[in-house]
Amino acid sequence: MEQNIELKLREWADTYHNADFVREDPVQFPHRYETKEDIEICGLLTAVLSFGNRKMILRKVEELDELMEHAPLHYVLSQQWKDDFKDTDKTSFYRMVSYASFRTYFERLYPIYASGNTLESWLMKYDGSPMQKLCAFLEVSDRSPQKKLNMFLRWMVRGGSPVDFGIWTQMNPAELIIPLDTHVCRVAYQLGLTKTETFSLSNAKRITDALAKIFPGDPCLGDFALFGYGVTHKEV
Repeated sequence: MEQNIELKLREWADTYHNADFVREDPVQFPHRYETKEDIEICGLLTAVLSFGNRKMILRKVEELDELMEHAPLHYVLSQQWKDDFKDTDKTSFYRMVSYASFRTYFERLYPIYASGNTLESWLMKYDGSPMQKLCAFLEVSDRSPQKKLNMFLRWMVRGGSPVDFGIWTQMNPAELIIPLDTHVCRVAYQLGLTKTETFSLSNAKRITDALAKIFPGDPCLGDFALFGYGVTHKEV
């Protein structure tokens, strides 16, 4: 890799990997909480709603946080979600996500916390990488880029960060995969980190591998460089 590209990525990471990032990003919601359980719950629910227009995302997650009365763990354990998200309600909660389909997240989370576990400890029952564990738990494909889930994993696993929490210490940040979105894909392609702009798991891994050479042991630090620069610039 050309030295000037490495220098650019390091510079961009320094520019965008800071507390200011939190203010306009969905990660601001789990940052409202202090306990591991509240951060996990709020983080997962926020991440799965993080698609589409950013203003719409922030508005919807704010609505959800108010619905949970700013107490995610209590809300899950109270089972109030059974009334708020009826399994027969096919109307839209957010875009193509119905009330019934969003209810499934609460159904999966409830037995974890009712048994005194955390989501991290629960996921350790599954085999594979962090992404494979989370996909197995949610029963979704681990053969797609799963941008939202990889973003959530970045939040939970990366430590020493003003943005990410690093509260999942049983998982290795070196095993994380870049959350592949439009901005990340475009800038990575323009820099030559990948030869394609396709949204695939193989492309996400290819970009992650390239970033791992610049940020050893912490490839997702490069997410801030690619995403941050991509949001504010059209061309490299």
